[in-house]
Amino acid sequence: MNESSKIDIHGILAKLPHRYPILLVDRVLEVEKGVRIRALKNVSINEPFFQGHFPHRPVMPGVLILEALAQAATLLAVQSYDFSLDENHVVYFAGIDGARFKRPVEPGDQLLLDVTLERAKAGIYKFGAKALVGQDIVAEAGLMCTMRRLDC
Repeated sequence: MNESSKIDIHGILAKLPHRYPILLVDRVLEVEKGVRIRALKNVSINEPFFQGHFPHRPVMPGVLILEALAQAATLLAVQSYDFSLDENHVVYFAGIDGARFKRPVEPGDQLLLDVTLERAKAGIYKFGAKALVGQDIVAEAGLMCTMRRLDC
C-alpha cells in the first residue's frame, strides 16, 4: 500500500462537504484511483443516533451504514477524477440496489468500508460496496451517485 494513498481526517474534511454529525468516514486506508477505496468508520457510543436507536440495545441504523459507504464512494470518485466538492457542487445518491444487512453494528465496532468503482459514464458513478466488521460482511449494496452544480 502506498503511504500517499492514505487520507486522514483533515484530508477527508478538505474533500467532503459533510460535517458532524453526518460525516461518517474517519480515515482512508487505501485508494487505488479509478478502482477501489478502503476506509474506516469508528462506531462510538457517543454517536447521536444511539440515543434513539435503540436506548436498550444500541444499533447503528442501516441507512447510516449505506451513507458511510456512499461517502467512501464519493472520496473514491473525487480522488479518481480530480474534481472538488465546494459550496457549488454536491454528490447525490442516484440509486441503491440490492442492499442487504447481515448483522447489527454496535458501539465499539470498527466499520471497514470497501468500495469498488464499477462504472463511470456521463457523470453517473456506479459502485459495489460492502461494510465489514472484522472479517464479517455486515452490509452490502450497489450504489449509484452523481455530482451536480447547485446553481444549475
